[in-house]
Amino acid sequence: MQISLFNNLYLKSAFTLLFLLLFLSPGTVFPETDEQNNIRIYKERSPGVVNILTLVVTYDFFLNPIPLEGVSGSGVIIDRKGHILTNSHVIEKAERLTVTLMDGSTWDARVIGVDPKTDLAVIKVDAQPNLLNPIPFSRSKNLLVGTKVLAIGNPFGLTHTMTTGIISSIGRNIKTEDGGEMENIIQTDASINPGNSGGPLLNTKGDMIGINTAIFSPSGGSVGIGFAIPADRAREVAEELIEKGYVSYPVLGVELVDITPAMSDALSLPVSYGMLIATVYQKGPADAAGLKGGTRTVRFGNTLIRAGGDIIIGADDEEIRDFSDYKKFINRHKPGDLIHIALYRDGKKLKLKVVLGEEGKEFNYL
Repeated sequence: MQISLFNNLYLKSAFTLLFLLLFLSPGTVFPETDEQNNIRIYKERSPGVVNILTLVVTYDFFLNPIPLEGVSGSGVIIDRKGHILTNSHVIEKAERLTVTLMDGSTWDARVIGVDPKTDLAVIKVDAQPNLLNPIPFSRSKNLLVGTKVLAIGNPFGLTHTMTTGIISSIGRNIKTEDGGEMENIIQTDASINPGNSGGPLLNTKGDMIGINTAIFSPSGGSVGIGFAIPADRAREVAEELIEKGYVSYPVLGVELVDITPAMSDALSLPVSYGMLIATVYQKGPADAAGLKGGTRTVRFGNTLIRAGGDIIIGADDEEIRDFSDYKKFINRHKPGDLIHIALYRDGKKLKLKVVLGEEGKEFNYL
């Protein structure tokens, strides 16, 4: 029985070997295991992640300047010219920026541009090109929930730490510290902690699908809810910051008020939704297009409102019910874009063409 079993195993091994010799070509590549993928991505991409240390200056009781080591965060090398993409909150208020590459070399960095609205910034070091290992951007339009992702960063100052997870959700909107809102954010359960900010979120090819920017954490540590700015948006912002030092945002040049059913009844408006134009700023896009602002001041509850102006109810065949709809629509455009505003004026529907202006030009648009 033992001899028979031995012969049987021997024959199976022989047939297996014969199959491998006959049917597998010398160049046959076996699928990469999950562990091998993790190891490869770390080796290839961690040299493209830097540690950013800020120096801030405070003052004592006698107004003597006191330099203090500030925030430690992460950044991504995006070209061999020395441009590094990171979060704006990582470098805010910094008097001096120091970047440490994976080889241990340390470089002073200068700020190229900052965009608080997207929490992105570009800084630059004058290191030799051979020391810089850029991480390529990937597309982030067709991401799927459940896709494996990897994050590399410097949590709590522990440099070049990698964690893995999946895309937990897409299209999230999160509030910023200044009260704004970032749209279409990627949510991941890959462990992200303070210090990971500005580091890359990678796919299994090692390409960057996002920039890690925030976590939701009642305790201050990772609870498996992290957020990343999509690569498509990060690339656009980085290119503008490098080119101009700032990001151009479109504006209509108006002050708006949300319409509620109660307000509609009180003011006898033709609709119970939309945006009431309180003010049209002179020489702005709305003014040039002929939009009208309020003509009289009325009291609604405890608030004074400029009434009698146009009521925006849509744009480019999209319904605009409130300020959130309006901002989402405007933020998908650029200065110089032609849009069609649907509105009510004196109880009649109109549609006007408006060429969007650029924020900060001539005056502060709203």
